[in-house]
Amino acid sequence: MKTILYKAEDRGFANHGWLQANHSFSFANYFDKEKMNFGALRVLNDDVIAPKMGFGTHPHENMEIITIPLSGVLKHRDDMHQDWQSVSSDEVQVMSAGTGIQHSEINGSEKEHLNIFQIWITPNKQNVNPRYGQKKFLKEDRNNNLQILVISMDDSHEGSLKINQDAVISRIDLDADKTYNYTLKSNNHGVYIMNISGNVTIDSTTLETRDALGVSQTDQFLITANDASGLLFIEVPMS
Repeated sequence: MKTILYKAEDRGFANHGWLQANHSFSFANYFDKEKMNFGALRVLNDDVIAPKMGFGTHPHENMEIITIPLSGVLKHRDDMHQDWQSVSSDEVQVMSAGTGIQHSEINGSEKEHLNIFQIWITPNKQNVNPRYGQKKFLKEDRNNNLQILVISMDDSHEGSLKINQDAVISRIDLDADKTYNYTLKSNNHGVYIMNISGNVTIDSTTLETRDALGVSQTDQFLITANDASGLLFIEVPMS
């Protein structure tokens, strides 16, 4: 099994006043040639956005973009939706940029900060028609149980959002002293594990809050929760 440890404090950081951004991979003005991607995973930004602030209208193309609000309410508007779409912290949003899309994202609250994970995954199909989706995922459904959020358009798993890549995005909340055995889709896949909160051990490596571990070249691995912990798994093709 191959592992790469990504410590929380080693992420790129940008303070824009209204935006506090942590970059797991090279993004915008942050560049690290050793952190360009993890397989098809290109971006994982951990953003805190001030009330009423956000990103004005800007373009994307040929990228699968997944947004997970951790706290607060995100408001989204794009070429396909002239009205603002609200995405709460119990929902996940996906957007296939495809041939091109313009969108805006803002903090939907006038008082509370918004914390989101924004994920970019390189698609396996180019120049598709843009598409949008969002779905609610109950917190109780991931208590000591793997909750699948996003899968490939080619997979048939019910109740998940879909993107144009052979990827799986999932979450689990583990009670202290609980274990979970994660099984990968294939030998060509790797998993980027973000420890959202708590303290876990994977293959003798301990992850604290916002530490991450890239795992590849294995069929499965065991996770042990040393404290109550929440984890995000981004499983992607490595080549």
